[in-house]
Amino acid sequence: MHPSRASHLSESVVDSRSRSSLPFLRDRWLAAGLLLAALADLLLLHWARLSIAVSVASVGYALAGVIAMAARYSLRAPATRQKRIARDLIEGMLVFVAICLLGAVASYPLATISHGFVDKGLESVDAAVHFHWLFWYELVASHAWLQAPERAAYLSIYCTPAVLITAFAATGRRSEMHRFLASYWLAAILTLCFFPFVPAAGPFATLWHGNAPYMPLSALYQDEVIVALRHHAVQTVDLGSLHGLVCAPSFHAASAVLYIAAGWRIAWLRWPIVALNVAMLLATPIEGTHYLVDIVMGMVVALFALLVTPRLIKAAEGAGRISPTPAE
Repeated sequence: MHPSRASHLSESVVDSRSRSSLPFLRDRWLAAGLLLAALADLLLLHWARLSIAVSVASVGYALAGVIAMAARYSLRAPATRQKRIARDLIEGMLVFVAICLLGAVASYPLATISHGFVDKGLESVDAAVHFHWLFWYELVASHAWLQAPERAAYLSIYCTPAVLITAFAATGRRSEMHRFLASYWLAAILTLCFFPFVPAAGPFATLWHGNAPYMPLSALYQDEVIVALRHHAVQTVDLGSLHGLVCAPSFHAASAVLYIAAGWRIAWLRWPIVALNVAMLLATPIEGTHYLVDIVMGMVVALFALLVTPRLIKAAEGAGRISPTPAE
């Protein structure tokens, strides 16, 4: 048998097994979900008297989105393996970036309806389990060799999904890619729903006083930006300088669990993904200025999303709203 044909046959077997074991989320439902999320963002921004700043970043995102959607549409009926891989890769990255962008934007108007900060409660939970944030901060601040790898691990939240989506596309695991995107989306929605009820300035702003020997990546944005939004000192949201405002639950922690779950089904990626995301979890309390309870909450959100997402897809499929995957 010709090597290319054998490769294609092997890929088809992998894809068919993936389809038989997982419910398939049709593209039109992903598109409808993104449109609804965009509409929800616009309504939230209007209600909070905020607008998207016209900037190089916003124009760049808009152009990139239009180009990606045009490319995805042109590949809607791929005739070759290479075109199918390109279609799935573009589709996965487009949806993932859109989820991240829409979620980050939504946190700004949601911050305006929050009141006070719950840091004392979160700190008391940490104290009850003998987790002392200041000890770990001072450890990192006094050991420069820890800082670069910790920052790299924390920032890997942006790299890991690109690797996963590329692997899903290259191996014909479109159903798994869609399930990953859906669970990530659900976790983001749950995190945003919790956010207005448990706003926090973060342990760095609350516990550290005086000059900082080491500035974590998240800095003091949670405290400063949330207060400014509440007092309507901010009128525009710049897509080029979005800051993480959610302290609890930690979305970095939720992402780590989701990435590990997605990567676990790909043998050659399994342990690198586990190692990288355990490192990200360890880096998140300091670089993300999170309490330990934030991390636990984020992991619980992810586990709930992993449990519920397949059931939601299957329920919708059974109701006739989503059909089984078509033959390609």
